[in-house]
Amino acid sequence: MTYIPRLKQEYKSKVITTLTQEFGYNNIMQVPKLKKIVISKGVGAAVADKKLIDHAVDEITTISGQKAIATISKKDVASFKLRKGMPIGVKVTLRGDRMYEFLDRLVTSALPRVRDFGGIKANGFDGRGNYNLGITEQIIFPEINIDKVNKISGMDISFVTDAETDKEAKSLLTELGLPFKKN
Repeated sequence: MTYIPRLKQEYKSKVITTLTQEFGYNNIMQVPKLKKIVISKGVGAAVADKKLIDHAVDEITTISGQKAIATISKKDVASFKLRKGMPIGVKVTLRGDRMYEFLDRLVTSALPRVRDFGGIKANGFDGRGNYNLGITEQIIFPEINIDKVNKISGMDISFVTDAETDKEAKSLLTELGLPFKKN
């Protein structure tokens, strides 16, 4: 028997039936799915210090469980002393089992560690069924050793779904465990 992530099993057993009843889908293939999670982090200070990119790659790799890559600038910006091809950020795209594992860790252990946490804002949807979440401190993740952090910085997490509307995407993410604020 192979290992199946907890949230993936929950999606197959509970979420599909709940969303089918809520939106009246005729076929289970119409039920929206979480396609990928993209974790990205901009490191603007990397123009002056190249080691900051290596630290950011290590942190995002530790958090996600998958090797992160450095993103490079597409054009020159003289006022920022930025040249085309310089690394200025880090990103990783999670799919499949790693995506569900990361989401499970985010919901169960990382988000509850945020100070004065009352839920995540529900206005991060883009109109096409995708949700963007900003995190201000990387130290909320238990994988990060606080003693080895050289600078506290934030990151962006994008949840890409194949939902048609924001309402369907919000229902999907709520069923998967994301704690949205009550309005």
